[in-house]
Amino acid sequence: MHKKKKNTKNKGFNKSQLESLILSTFKENPIKTFNYKQLSKKLKIKELGEKILLNDVMISLSKSGVLKEEKRGNFKLIQSLKKVIGIVNTSVRTGVYVDVEEIEGEIFIPKEYSFFSLKNDKVELVVFNKKNGKLQGEIIKVIERKQTTFVGLLKEKKGFGFLIPNGNISFDIFIPKPEINSMVVDKIVLVKMVSWNESQKNPVGKIVKVIGNPKEHDTEIHSILYQYNLDPIFPKHVEKVANKISLKIPDSEIKNRIDFRKTNTFTIDPVDAKDYDDALSVKKLQNGNWEIGIHIADVSYYVKENDIIDIEAADRSTSVYLVDRVVPMLPEILSNEICSLKADVDRLCYSVIVEMNEKSEIISHKIKKTVIHSDKRFTYQDAQDIIDNKKGVFSEELLILDKLSKILREKRFSTGSINFDRQEVKFILDKDNNPIDVFFKESISTNHLIEEFMLLANKIVAKEIGFVKKGETEKTFVYRVHDKPDDDKINSLSNIIKNFGYSINNSSIKNLSNSLNSLLKSVKGKAESNMIETLTIRSMSKAIYTTDNIGHYGLNFKYYSHFTSPIRRYPDLIVHRLLENYLNGGKSVKKGKIEDICKYTSNKEKDASMAERDSIKYMQAKFLKDKIGEVFSGVISGVTEWGIYVELEKNKCEGLVRISSIKGDFYVFDKNTYSVIGKSSKKKYQLGDTVNIKIKNTDLDKKQIDFILV
Repeated sequence: MHKKKKNTKNKGFNKSQLESLILSTFKENPIKTFNYKQLSKKLKIKELGEKILLNDVMISLSKSGVLKEEKRGNFKLIQSLKKVIGIVNTSVRTGVYVDVEEIEGEIFIPKEYSFFSLKNDKVELVVFNKKNGKLQGEIIKVIERKQTTFVGLLKEKKGFGFLIPNGNISFDIFIPKPEINSMVVDKIVLVKMVSWNESQKNPVGKIVKVIGNPKEHDTEIHSILYQYNLDPIFPKHVEKVANKISLKIPDSEIKNRIDFRKTNTFTIDPVDAKDYDDALSVKKLQNGNWEIGIHIADVSYYVKENDIIDIEAADRSTSVYLVDRVVPMLPEILSNEICSLKADVDRLCYSVIVEMNEKSEIISHKIKKTVIHSDKRFTYQDAQDIIDNKKGVFSEELLILDKLSKILREKRFSTGSINFDRQEVKFILDKDNNPIDVFFKESISTNHLIEEFMLLANKIVAKEIGFVKKGETEKTFVYRVHDKPDDDKINSLSNIIKNFGYSINNSSIKNLSNSLNSLLKSVKGKAESNMIETLTIRSMSKAIYTTDNIGHYGLNFKYYSHFTSPIRRYPDLIVHRLLENYLNGGKSVKKGKIEDICKYTSNKEKDASMAERDSIKYMQAKFLKDKIGEVFSGVISGVTEWGIYVELEKNKCEGLVRISSIKGDFYVFDKNTYSVIGKSSKKKYQLGDTVNIKIKNTDLDKKQIDFILV
C-alpha cells in the first residue's frame, strides 16, 4: 500500500479532512486499535475542538461500518478478508471505479488507495466498507496494466529523466541516466513502461520515440495519436510492398466478374474525401422496376490474408479521422488510388445488386464480384443541388435514388429504428492548420440517401449468411450488434429530461424506441437539443463487432454487419473474405480466431473515437486561445461535483466553469437534478440552462477551456 503523507502543520481540519487522515492512519496500522487521544497525538492535533470533532468522526465511521469499537472508545479498522479481482472501469479526479463480476455495482477506490491504477487495468482489491450507498475499497495489487506506453513532456533533474504524462495520470515515469541527452530533454516523447515494482514509487520507462517540440501543431496531433496507440506513420517495408501493386486489372479477372462499366455509376462523398469506398449504379428495367447496384471497393483482391499489408491493417483496424488529417488503415497508394472508386477509371468491386419497385420493395437481390467505371464524382452538396433543381447530370438517377431512400428511411423509423441524426463538429482551418471558425454541420438529404443504401447492403449481406435454413448449420460471421439499453441508464435519462418537460415510455422495447424518436424530434432546433441528443446516445449500449448475433437494437435489424467500408474498417475486409468463402461453397471458419479479431477491432474503434474527440477538444482550445476575456452565451451541457460544462451557442466549443469559481454563495452538486445549488441563496444552475460566460483560460496541453460565469 502506498502511504499518504500527512500534512500535520495545517490548522483547522474540517470533518472531511479528518476522516481522510483517520482512514489513512488506520489503513497504515490495520491491526492496531486507537482511541481519540492516541490518534490525536499521532496526528499532532492539540486543539480541544478538533479533538472532539475527531472523536465524533471516529464514532460516525463506526456506525457506517468502517471502524469497529473493540472496547469503549477504542476503534479498529474493519477489513474484508476476501480479496477480489476487478477491472478499472472509470478514472476520475478523486479516484477510480472498479467493476467486479461477483459484486453488483461499481466499487469506488479513493485516489490515495488506487495503487496508481488506470482505466482497463486488471486489479486485486479489498472491499472494506459501504459509504453513501457506494462500495469502497483498496487496490492492493495491479495484476495487469492495460496501458504500457505514455506520451508526455520529458524533464531532467540531477542527470535523471522523468516523464510528465499527458492526461489524467497521477504519477511520473522515471527514465534512467543512459536514456537522457540534450536531444530528448524538454521534448514530447513516447515512453514504454519497462518495470514497476511494488517497492518503487514510480515506474521505470524507456524512450521509444521523440515526437517533437511542445506547442508545435504536428507534435500535439501526433501526441494524441500515440497516446491511443495509433501510429501516424506506416513502416517503410509496408509502403514498399504497397507501391509495387499494379494498377492494371488483368483481363482474366474482368472475365470472372459482372461488368457494370456501361451502367450509369457515380460516387457521392464529402467535399474533402479522398478514399471512395462505395458507388451507386442505377438502371431502369424493362418491367418498370429499378436495378440499384451498391458497389463496394474490393480490397480483398489486393490485400491477401496474412500478407504484410494485411498484418499492418489488422493491427491498425481502422482509419482515424482527426480534425486536420486522416490516418488511413491502408497505405495511401491503396486507400486513395488503387482501391478508391475514382471517376473515369475501372475499379474492382464487391456488389449488392438489388431489384426494387417504385415503393422501395425488394423484388430480388444478388451479391457478386463486379468491375465498374464511375462516371461522376459528386459531393453531397453537388448531388443535393441536382435533386432540388430536378435537372443536371444524372438527374433521373439521383431523383429515383432520393425517392427510394426516403421510403426506406420512413419504413425503418416506423418499424422501430431510432433516429440518431447527430450534428458533426467541423472546423475551417487556415494554411497552417489553425482553426479560424467552428460550427455544427447538419446532414442533408443526400447524406441520408447514401446512408440508407449502405444500411440496406449491410443488412442484406448479414442476412445472407446469418439466416440459417432448415438442415443447414450456422456459419461463423462478423456481425455489428447493438444490445438493448440498460434500464438504469434509461431511468437516469428519464429523470434528467423531466426537468425540461419531456418524458419517455420504457414499458416495452418498441414503446421505448418510439418514445426516443419522439423525444429526439421534439428537441430538434431547441437550445437543449445537442445536450439531450448526447445524453440519449450515452444511455444506449455500445455497438460492437462479434460472432454472436443478437441483432442491432438502434437500427431494429435482426441481421446487420459492416460490409461497405473495407478501405477504412478491418472488420469489413474480414466480412468480404468470409462472404466470398461461403458463397463459393466453403466451410465455416473457426469461431475463436474471428471472435478475437472482433474484440480487438472493437477496442481499436474506441481508441480511434477517443483520439478524434481529443483532436476536436484541442482545436476548440486553440480556437479560443485568442479570445480570453470575451463574453459568450452558452447552454449548460454537463454538471459534475467539480463544476458545470457550458457549450457556447455561437461556435459549439465546450468549457468548464469550476464550482469554486461561482461567486456569491457556496454551491453543491445535486446528482438527482443534475444541477449545482447555492447553499444559502438556493440559486440553481442545471442542465439546459442558458448562461453567459467569460473565457478565463485555455490549456492546449490538457485540451481544456476554463470559463467563469458573468
